[in-house]
Amino acid sequence: MVGVTQAADAAESSYAIRAALVPPDGPVEWSFPADPGAVRTARAVVRETLRSWQLDLLTDLTVLLVSELVTNSLRYADGPIGVRLTCLAAGPLPAALRVEVSDPLPDLPCLRVAGPGDEGGRGLQLVAGTARSWGSRSGVVGKTVWFELPLAG
Repeated sequence: MVGVTQAADAAESSYAIRAALVPPDGPVEWSFPADPGAVRTARAVVRETLRSWQLDLLTDLTVLLVSELVTNSLRYADGPIGVRLTCLAAGPLPAALRVEVSDPLPDLPCLRVAGPGDEGGRGLQLVAGTARSWGSRSGVVGKTVWFELPLAG
């Protein structure tokens, strides 16, 4: 088990180093294998990237939502999972952090109400209830689920 932990730590460091080289106004993205360790690694690299971009106030919520979406991808898809972070410039809405999670499954997610005994079904509810906006779109291969969190106010 020690070798697996060391390999995951090395992968996180590699991803974080690449993220630190990208300025906050440019996107940064990663591709993770469809493996349970991807959730841990995605959380770590997103946390480190937001720290390097000095967006500490968004870190906990962003990491939680990324964890939910990557977990959904792992649960339903069996291909690589993409995570992309972009700082959006101010326009009609205040500036925002946009987070996108992609996978090769073409089926768009449906927001549903989870019952008290359901073990799943709360991830998109969490995204919808905390993000400024969110959605999903089909791609050439698969789909992307995205959300935005305001950078101020």
